Amino acid sequence: MTSTDRPGPATSGLRPTRQRLAVAEAMASFDDFRSAQEIHDLLGRRGETVGLATVYRTLQLLADAGEIDRLLTEGGEAIYRACSGAHHHHLVCRSCGRTVEVEGPAVERWTRSIAEEHGFDEVSHTLEIFGTCPTCRA
Repeated sequence: MTSTDRPGPATSGLRPTRQRLAVAEAMASFDDFRSAQEIHDLLGRRGETVGLATVYRTLQLLADAGEIDRLLTEGGEAIYRACSGAHHHHLVCRSCGRTVEVEGPAVERWTRSIAEEHGFDEVSHTLEIFGTCPTCRA
């Protein structure tokens, strides 16, 4: 899927400040996951003056609203990309960072089962599976 196939993140009822719109437009311009620092650098190359703290806050707000995907790398760094919309999980290559969105019906059933077993309700979850993609293995 390319950036033209995937709608860019909206600002989800947030006040559409110049900075928030700049971050949302930047997110719509790439398909891979990027760190807040990389997004900040991209904005700077475009001539946008948006502080790094504002980029972090905006990314968190967009992630909380479900407008963008937030993934934690194995090293603990948060990285972001425009969300495809449907609930999904990610396969992530440890070498090149390539990601593949996957649906996981078995994970969804397991999550509901464990929650019910322990009396939990309104549960949510995220799942990232790390490995090495075929290109990097070759």
